[in-house]
Amino acid sequence: MSLATTAVAPPLSNALIGWAAMGAALVTWSGFSLSMRGIGASALSPSDVALMRFGVPALLLLPLLPSRLRALRAVRVGPALMIAFGAGLPFFALVAAGGRFTSAAHVSALVAGTAPLAVAILGRLLLGQRGASVPGLAVIVLGIALLVAGLGGLDASVLAGATLLLAASLLWGLYTLGMRLAGVTPMTCLMLVTYPSALAIALLKAGGVFETHLGSVDPHQLLLFSAVQGIGTGIVSTLVYAIAVRHLGALRCATTGALAPVLVTIAAIPLLGEQPTPLTLVGVAAVALGVALANARRATKAGGRAAP
Repeated sequence: MSLATTAVAPPLSNALIGWAAMGAALVTWSGFSLSMRGIGASALSPSDVALMRFGVPALLLLPLLPSRLRALRAVRVGPALMIAFGAGLPFFALVAAGGRFTSAAHVSALVAGTAPLAVAILGRLLLGQRGASVPGLAVIVLGIALLVAGLGGLDASVLAGATLLLAASLLWGLYTLGMRLAGVTPMTCLMLVTYPSALAIALLKAGGVFETHLGSVDPHQLLLFSAVQGIGTGIVSTLVYAIAVRHLGALRCATTGALAPVLVTIAAIPLLGEQPTPLTLVGVAAVALGVALANARRATKAGGRAAP
C-alpha cells in the first residue's frame, strides 16, 4: 500500500470521521505526555506505569483475542514489527527515560512535534515516497525549535533527554507507517501494540529486572495512571489514531499530531505548574501555523487529483 494515497482528499464522511478521531487522539496524547512527566512526582516506577499502560488493555481485550487470532496471524511480519515496536514497550521506555530529564512540553514537542518529519524521512528512505509539505514541515520544525529553546535550561541532562525523545519520535514514525502498510483494522492494530509489550513487561517484572512500588502506592495514583495510561493511551488513543490514519492518511495524521505540544503547553500550566516563556509561546503559534499550512497545501494538491 502506498503513502501516495495520503495526498488524495478523502470523501467528506470519511474525512469527518478521521478528523474527529484525530481530535480525540490529540487529547489523549496530551494526557500521555503530562502523565509521563508526572511519573517523577509519583511513587510509581516507570516500569510500574508500563505495566499499567499495557497490562490494563491486555486484560480488558482478552475476551476479544480468540476472534482476532486469524487476523493477527495474517499481518505481514515487517509492518507488524513496525507497529509493535513503534508504539509498544521500546517507545514507552524511551519516552519515560527522556521525560525524566525534561518537561511535559519537551515530551510532547520532541515526540509528537517532530513526528511529521520522522514520517516524511522514513517514508522517503524506506518506501521511496514523497508528498510531504516542505513549507509546512519547515514551519513546524522552526516552531518546535523555538518551543524547546524557550523552555531554557539546556544542560547535559536535558540534551540527553531530548536525544531519547527524538529517538522515540523515529519509532512513532515507524508505527505510523506500519499501520498504513499493514492495512489492518484499528482493533487488530491495538492488539499488535498491546500483547507483545504486555507479555514482555510482565516477564521482565516477574524476573526482577525492574523494581516495583505498586504495593506502597496510594490507590488514587494507581487509579489515575491506570485510567490515563491503560485506558486513555492504551485503548482510546491507539484506536482513534488507527481510525484517523485509515481515513486521513499517515502523513496528514502525523502532521496534525504536531498540535499536541500546543495542548500540553497550555495544560501543563495549571496541572504541573510549568510556566511557558514568550519564546515558547511563539513556538507554539508557529507549530499551529505549520500544521495549518501543511494540511492546506495537501488539500489544495489533492483537489486536482481524482480519488483512486
